[in-house]
Amino acid sequence: MKFSFSPSMCSTEQYLPLTLAAEEAGFSSISFPDSLCYPEHSSSEYPYNGDGSREFLKDLPFVEPMVAIPFLAAHTSRIRFNTGIYKLAVRQPVVVAKQISTLAILSNNRFDFGVGLSPWPEDFEACHVPWEKRGQRFDDQIHILRGLLSGEFFAYEGDQLSINSIKLCPVPSAPIPIIVGGHSDAALRRAAKLGDGWIGAGASAEEYAVLLGKLQEFRKQFERDHLPFAIHVSSADAYHQSGQDALAALNVDECHIGFRNPYDGKPDTETVEVKIEQLQGFAKKFIR
Repeated sequence: MKFSFSPSMCSTEQYLPLTLAAEEAGFSSISFPDSLCYPEHSSSEYPYNGDGSREFLKDLPFVEPMVAIPFLAAHTSRIRFNTGIYKLAVRQPVVVAKQISTLAILSNNRFDFGVGLSPWPEDFEACHVPWEKRGQRFDDQIHILRGLLSGEFFAYEGDQLSINSIKLCPVPSAPIPIIVGGHSDAALRRAAKLGDGWIGAGASAEEYAVLLGKLQEFRKQFERDHLPFAIHVSSADAYHQSGQDALAALNVDECHIGFRNPYDGKPDTETVEVKIEQLQGFAKKFIR
């Protein structure tokens, strides 16, 4: 099992030294969350921290992954990068296809694209994208990304989106893995039908066993269970050997490790030196 280091919305000056230290320590990848903005007024809840509260997000420093990853890739040679997850549903798919194509080329194919829906209607409103039928639009976006990244002329007519025949140049020499996030049945079904993998957020090994059981059933339904499929998770169980063994038994490919809980609302006061010691200690204990 591999490990992805998540800086967890740290101060911007810490990203480069942490990335260099993670590469040297043997981490497989660096993971980036995504957040566009924080609405001053909202009635929606955050689905991944237990109580629905999202006050903790108000002052967290989220960087734009499509800017940060190329910068860090230029300073590294082996470590991969992934988004966990990128709110594709509120973006323009042709523009995103061009961005990730260039990113993959310049990083020598060291990029996995974790994508999902935003749980906040305000994200859609801010980007002038309809909240309604967002799932259908998201499916169309994934189809458009795949078609354009082929490097051939591609046209598409979907339920919500369509494009005339166009092509991108250049495109990467290897396919960009599209890893679909989300815990709902609809998200699991989408990952099974359209994804090269699935990414889970903050569950236990026991909870993941249920989710992955559903996912595997959906993959069988879509007759895609014979294809390569990557499982990425973040979990408190990944910080001790018995938990890692339980996740490995579920065929988890990569665990995302962060060393702090950004959901607790506490400010990040740890120095970069302390964080490097933490990731080095984890690597010495668990990364073979």
